[in-house]
Amino acid sequence: MEISSNIQLIGTIIFGIAILHTFSTGFFEHLAHKNPANAGLWHLLGEVEVVFGFWAMVLMLAIFFVAGEETAIHYIDGRNFTEPLFVFAIMVIAGTSPILTSVMKVVNVLGKASRLPGSLGQYFLIMSLVPLAGSFITEPAAMTLAAIMLSEKIFQHNISNKLKYATIGCLFVNISIGGTLTSFAAPPVLMVAGAWKWDSNFMLTTIGWKAAIAIGINTVLLCAIFFKELRQLTPSSDANQAKRIPLPLVIVHYLFLAGVVIFSHHPAIFLGLFLFFLGLAQAYEKYHQRLILKEGLLVAFFLAGLVVLGGLQEWWLKPVLVAMTSDQVFWGATILTAFTDNAALTYLGSLVDNLSPEFKYALVTGAVTGGGLTIIANAPNPAGVAILKNYFEESSIKPLKLAAAAAIPTLISATCFLML
Repeated sequence: MEISSNIQLIGTIIFGIAILHTFSTGFFEHLAHKNPANAGLWHLLGEVEVVFGFWAMVLMLAIFFVAGEETAIHYIDGRNFTEPLFVFAIMVIAGTSPILTSVMKVVNVLGKASRLPGSLGQYFLIMSLVPLAGSFITEPAAMTLAAIMLSEKIFQHNISNKLKYATIGCLFVNISIGGTLTSFAAPPVLMVAGAWKWDSNFMLTTIGWKAAIAIGINTVLLCAIFFKELRQLTPSSDANQAKRIPLPLVIVHYLFLAGVVIFSHHPAIFLGLFLFFLGLAQAYEKYHQRLILKEGLLVAFFLAGLVVLGGLQEWWLKPVLVAMTSDQVFWGATILTAFTDNAALTYLGSLVDNLSPEFKYALVTGAVTGGGLTIIANAPNPAGVAILKNYFEESSIKPLKLAAAAAIPTLISATCFLML
């Protein structure tokens, strides 16, 4: 059943409204503080994770009334919600005490070995090593780990607002490009790897090593700019070590994490593993802090809304992409990524036949380069927002400030991909 041009136009208009809404969440949070009587409604509309789910519901109602129940149900049934489900499962598992504690031990040991003053050593490793680890544990897991560690080791201190925005902007960019060392960890790469026969060796030798250099430059520059502030912070110990966690339990958690990653394309399997994991977490509750189920569900809701709204954008996105030259597509993809998920862009590119190797390279590298400019640019970004937003004024991350903070890391990454 084909979607009519009227429905496509309605979908694009609602998609545009949803994007404007994401840039207005700070306004709704401000209203919540100014108008306590209706604070619940304004807080709901101010939740970034709710925005796309809310407007996806509006779109479904619009399709229902314009084209009928059968068309609305057919459209929803045709959407693939594997990625939202996967991000939910991986966030919850990666955010558990056994996983966090083991990673934090490595960060603490390497941080001390670096002999850098204050929290500089820990900060550098979180901002560089963890994003690169995303190439193996997936970008959503890396984002979850990095955001939680930053909250416990850096953001809990009374740091400046400039450092907060600079950190989250650089983190989003580093996570977006950090998953390109392999062919399975970054959503925009995953969308094209099979169709274009890009294996992990190709990714590492063609794109990944350039991403690693960009991450190093981004992090060193950030540490240099905020050197005085970071060196004054007292390095924190592991907040998750109130109870000594048995090594076998840690190993089992990593096995569950690996299982979910391996079967990331098979929701029936990885959700079964996740449900089994929840039983394990309940059985050994004393070794866990609170599972981040709420944060994970909100992020999944956000991504599911993006899947529903994004499914009606092919009619204008695909022609825009194919009309560009290889030189133009890099910057075009970087800019378009700020307004739609970067995996959606590369997926549309994978549907086009006879693309040149240069065009493919420019499309993918441009898509990951722009992955830090907005909350919707890269699938793991909402996870970072859900974990860190409470440290910002009025519990809201201002979109324009985020884009400004991500601008320099984005340009550095672009330079590495284009010049190296």
